[in-house]
Amino acid sequence: MKLTREQVEFFHREGWLFLPELFSQEEVDFLAREAVSIYDANRPEVWREKSGAPRTAFAAHLYNEAFGLLGAHPRMIDPIEQLFGEKVYMHQFKINAKAAFTGDVWQWHQDYGTWKRDDGMPEPRAMNIAIFLDEVMPINGPLMLVPQSQTAGDLKASHDLETTSYPLWTLDEETVTRLVKQGGIVAPTGKPGGMLMFHGNLVHGSSGNITPYPRKIVYLTLNAVSNYIRTPTRPEYIAHRDFAPIQTVADDALLRLARAPRQAAE
Repeated sequence: MKLTREQVEFFHREGWLFLPELFSQEEVDFLAREAVSIYDANRPEVWREKSGAPRTAFAAHLYNEAFGLLGAHPRMIDPIEQLFGEKVYMHQFKINAKAAFTGDVWQWHQDYGTWKRDDGMPEPRAMNIAIFLDEVMPINGPLMLVPQSQTAGDLKASHDLETTSYPLWTLDEETVTRLVKQGGIVAPTGKPGGMLMFHGNLVHGSSGNITPYPRKIVYLTLNAVSNYIRTPTRPEYIAHRDFAPIQTVADDALLRLARAPRQAAE
């Protein structure tokens, strides 16, 4: 799984890249079922909205076999190692659930701001990769990105502990307005199985979901091994301390696991 020269150039210029339907419907259906079972569990890694609806499930790759394979899948790992020019490790793994009718907002922010302030990450040499488990539409709270905002560097932010159940280092309206005037806003949408990757300093956020259509997305935060965190303050299931390089699995490993129960029953 290698990015083309045009894709690499687009990413460096715009700060993001979307690869549609990178995973098959069979693979995604399997992951979506596993995600629901995780949300239904009473685990400390599963955070919920004020309404009780699931908001995010951390570290699923450590206690679920399917997401363990996804976290080491070459379609996800290889492009990031290509861009960074070195091996990566898993800084964070989460399954975000923007539930139907009750999914709450994610305020405007940069991810690196949190990784730097809360985890002691030296440089923005980490990146989020998002895999759509549901169709992401313009109406069900898609992720909104401000193109080219990664060039603004690490922006001043305030620690928002009030707006939602998840604390974030958020940006003020004046800063967001200035950056949007320069780069606009895009909201990548697509069918389940698509993969979105974006720079750690790219400004982004999402609105609430008041539609009947849920929007589950898996996020892998891959960090360059040389950029390991120095002063973590958050629980280990949020900011991992295992800095070993990820060893990728076979490309068909997830598909074989998805088919295993059906084959065993036949």
